[in-house]
Amino acid sequence: MVVHIAPKGERNKSVNPLYADEHKRYAILQKHPEIYFSTMPLRFKNREEAVAWICRNQLGRRNLSPEQKRYLLGKQYEAEKKAAKIFRGNQYTLAKKSGGAHDDNHHSGKKTCDRIAEENGISRASVLRASHYTRGIDIADNLSPGIKQKVFSGEVKFTNEEMSKLVQASVEHRSDVLAQILHPEALEVLESASAEFEPEKAELVPMPTPQTEEFRCYHVPDEFMKVYKFLSRATEMMKNSWKKTLKNNPSYFTDPEKQKVLRFAMQRPANYLTEIETYLEKALAEALEGEKTA
Repeated sequence: MVVHIAPKGERNKSVNPLYADEHKRYAILQKHPEIYFSTMPLRFKNREEAVAWICRNQLGRRNLSPEQKRYLLGKQYEAEKKAAKIFRGNQYTLAKKSGGAHDDNHHSGKKTCDRIAEENGISRASVLRASHYTRGIDIADNLSPGIKQKVFSGEVKFTNEEMSKLVQASVEHRSDVLAQILHPEALEVLESASAEFEPEKAELVPMPTPQTEEFRCYHVPDEFMKVYKFLSRATEMMKNSWKKTLKNNPSYFTDPEKQKVLRFAMQRPANYLTEIETYLEKALAEALEGEKTA
């Protein structure tokens, strides 16, 4: 956008073209007191009407990205809905006090969604999708400050469906839903891991992947298979319980504070297996010592 600002004494001339967004004009003028400028006050009944006016004004810009335009459409719709609700509430209060009827024909009686769609040459459904998108972006930015600017710059992309899913999620689960959206690879790992175990085929106990040369060609003897199956199933039950929990709470992979909780929980089974390994070594050493003294 080209902003033409005329210094004092040259008010009728268009000089000093400055390339800036509208929200930067005042800051520029504050730094250059020699430049003359005037303001025109605008009256709004409430904050929502002011927000809606800003959105309509910004939607007239040609250099908006699809994400910015979608966000502004949704913001305008949400603001005008709230403004209309305040208007109807005030009209009802005045009518009640005067004993008359209140007027519901705010904005010429046309539904907010339909009017915005008509003004912007889009469908009613597009306005409703933009509303969900905008609310989702605001929620995401609240959970992860700065993400809104990343969306506007094109660094991060969100679909309408993803933002609708975030909006519809309960407040306590929104951080996990956002983690799923931002890090789908973590969910894919969990799903592929879960596919390795099928509860209906629990009788087929998988053999462990050999980690040492000692077990590379090892086969569990038939007489010990019962105990092996019991222990192996217990391991699979624990694995699936963890997989299900982490699949429903993927933010524990990405949130630094939640990672601490996950690592703390991992210590118990890890410590227990270490204790068993230590006991095995001790028992083996005692058995060998017994053979020497026998």
